[in-house]
Amino acid sequence: MGAAYFYHLTRAPLETTLAMLLEKARGAGWRVAVRGREAPHLDHLDEALWLAGGEDAFLPHGRAGQPHEADQPVLLTTLADMPNGASCLMAVDGADVDPAEVRRLDRVCVLFDGNDEAAVAHARVQWKTLTEAGCAAQYWSEASGRWEKRAEKEATSP
Repeated sequence: MGAAYFYHLTRAPLETTLAMLLEKARGAGWRVAVRGREAPHLDHLDEALWLAGGEDAFLPHGRAGQPHEADQPVLLTTLADMPNGASCLMAVDGADVDPAEVRRLDRVCVLFDGNDEAAVAHARVQWKTLTEAGCAAQYWSEASGRWEKRAEKEATSP
């Protein structure tokens, strides 16, 4: 059973934090799906990830619906389906996460903009929904200038 990790972004932009978390997930050997709500924003993330590491780094990824989507170690999608066999899901822009996904996957990361009141409110609803369904969850904040775990809920029987 996995856990949901909530990342409250207040300093670093989404692109920077996402690239860092993707590197960690790939280091753990996980295939990853990045789920967003709107294709145009995923277009922006796609471009940003190609540039994320500079010339010395390369974060292989692709888009759902493109050739070889099942082969991609990181797949950007707006769909619930994860054709690349992901064991880690990163939800951005308020994309929905189902408790069954948290239980089935190794890790679910919910990244949200702490400077956007609607995004914070949505993340709170997601936290409540997932923890009330018995999912383990952690809340991480970068408000101090570095990432710190601020809250944790253990898994329970729903």
